[in-house]
Amino acid sequence: MTRLILAAFLGLIPAPVAAQDATLSPSAVQSADPAAASAVAVVEGFHAALKSGDGDAALAFLADDVVVLEGGGAERSRDEYAHHHLPADMTFAAATTAEVTRRAAWVEGDLAWVLTEGRTTGEFNGRAVNSVSAETMILQRGPHGWRIRHVHWSSRTPR
Repeated sequence: MTRLILAAFLGLIPAPVAAQDATLSPSAVQSADPAAASAVAVVEGFHAALKSGDGDAALAFLADDVVVLEGGGAERSRDEYAHHHLPADMTFAAATTAEVTRRAAWVEGDLAWVLTEGRTTGEFNGRAVNSVSAETMILQRGPHGWRIRHVHWSSRTPR
């Protein structure tokens, strides 16, 4: 399994086939396994819950032991995320507009990877926001469907 993950991230395995995602323009979709559509829907649901300020709904998409990596820090459970960055993430999502510019997703057994690139604009805490972002989410399928087990967010100023 470790080799498969490493190979995927090094680009040694073939790209999955295109996903169907109504929020993306055809040029934004890089690739996705059609079997990953339900996992992508979970990622989109999580973001929609953040944007609407529905913390309970956002948390319902996360596994109890989710690990969220952002800005060099880590939150190592759903409860830790709920009590630290969730409120700020909801406020930020509500104040800004996020556009998905590219997404790739695929499934291997009960694991799914959803890799998203995007651009975020708007104003937050009195400052203009204009950034490009990268997001990796790893999901696991269980008795209650897909749950997000890992999130890694990074962003930078556009070049």
